Amino acid sequence: MPYFFPLFAVLVWAGNTVVNKLAVGQIAPAEIGFFRWALVGVLLTPFVLRPILARRRELAPQVGRIVVLGLLGMAVYQCLAYYAASKTTATNMGMILALMPLMSIGLASALLGQRLHIGAVAGSLLSLFGVLLVIAHGDLRSLLHQGVGLGDCMMLVATLAYALYGVLLKKWQIRLPALQFLYLQVLVAIIALFPLYLLSPHQGLNAGNLPLVAYAGLMASIAAPLAWMRGVQEMGPNRMAQFVNLSPVATAAIASLVLDERLGLYHLLGGTLIIAGVVIAERWRPRPAVSLASE
Repeated sequence: MPYFFPLFAVLVWAGNTVVNKLAVGQIAPAEIGFFRWALVGVLLTPFVLRPILARRRELAPQVGRIVVLGLLGMAVYQCLAYYAASKTTATNMGMILALMPLMSIGLASALLGQRLHIGAVAGSLLSLFGVLLVIAHGDLRSLLHQGVGLGDCMMLVATLAYALYGVLLKKWQIRLPALQFLYLQVLVAIIALFPLYLLSPHQGLNAGNLPLVAYAGLMASIAAPLAWMRGVQEMGPNRMAQFVNLSPVATAAIASLVLDERLGLYHLLGGTLIIAGVVIAERWRPRPAVSLASE
């Protein structure tokens, strides 16, 4: 039963990457980004607004940090992903997202002072090679002539933003109940994305795009995070982290079924290298020295 929670969360988030692609032409990126978080805000307000107001003095010193986290994790990451979807495939997006744990390792070294070990370096290089293989459609020489596509660049920046979000979460350790913390970040995203929503072309909500907004708001923004948090309670963060490696595989499989995206040999090879790099970085760690006192 504990395995249900991480598997459910990973499948929902993989499905949301496909939803990003399905949204192209159905609703403008700025629209779905704004409506998604607005829906989450409306649903959570009756449950968390009063407790948050009751502790407003306690929260005041943390406002700046909450704003930064909300911008990185909710506004920048997801909004860029919606724009990237119009210029690259869902499969590529899933593969690039698999770089997030390795980006986190590098950022943690810079911001938290964590030492980089040989496994992290080797794993990062292997995964980077895998991502380049996917982006180049199996022909690395094409990168020298054509460069990296705009959609893939957007997804790389989005992934880096979310990796930085995760590292800052650990660095700052803002102690709030999960739903209240999520709600405050959602409010930041709503405020940040509202001007972009006003300035962007509008297609409006309709029968075609409303299910996409509902999935992004209900499933990817509420159900999946709650399942993930329950999984962490049941299994612990280290065991849960291994399930992230399934994300690119799940995304590719769903995209193949729903979007009819064809998987090439370079997808399989690149995806294998990406996941292998993450596993090496996680598993190939130096053993801590055991002191005589601890023995």
